[in-house]
Amino acid sequence: MEQGHKTGTAIVTLVVGLIIGAAVAYPIGSNMGEDNNTKSSSMSATSSEGVDGVTVGGAKMVRSKDIVDNAVNAKNVSTVVAAVKAAGLVDTLKSAGPFTVFAPNNDAFNKLPDGTLDTLLKPENKQMLAGILTYHVISGTYTSADLKVMAQKGETLTSVQGGVLTPVMENNSLMIKDAKGNVVMIDTPDVISSNGVTHVITSVLMQ
Repeated sequence: MEQGHKTGTAIVTLVVGLIIGAAVAYPIGSNMGEDNNTKSSSMSATSSEGVDGVTVGGAKMVRSKDIVDNAVNAKNVSTVVAAVKAAGLVDTLKSAGPFTVFAPNNDAFNKLPDGTLDTLLKPENKQMLAGILTYHVISGTYTSADLKVMAQKGETLTSVQGGVLTPVMENNSLMIKDAKGNVVMIDTPDVISSNGVTHVITSVLMQ
């Protein structure tokens, strides 16, 4: 009984936090084509680094496809693809951009308390889900090389949702720190698409 009480409390706490984050989200789609980052804006739209043909989830990612069309072929990010569809963000992420997307892999969503994902995917929670996902999206193209420079300078990124993400270096590895102080690993960096770059990460970023 005690364990069940702790799990229930964790779910309630997480969902409340997500509601608060979504409440301050930008109107979906209205600002996603603009560079709302105040730092490193010059490199965000001009960097072209990255390797064409990176394999993600058993599928080859290519520059000729947009972020969504690349992601739908990768088996290890199927959950975030389903979430993007449920949140109504497909057309936005297929637009010209450019965008930088920190895409949680399936294992990242499995780390959430039981029932959390099912709750977020319900139609009535569409706005909440959109707020969470747009916290993972940055206007502009930021490759791992760009992010490493930012980490060295102590610079931050402002997400489309309005929250802050911080590139950091730990043990010579590039990581992303969210607003709650969680430091998240980048599993696969620099997945280059026609309208931006995706970095596959190992945990869901929290605000």
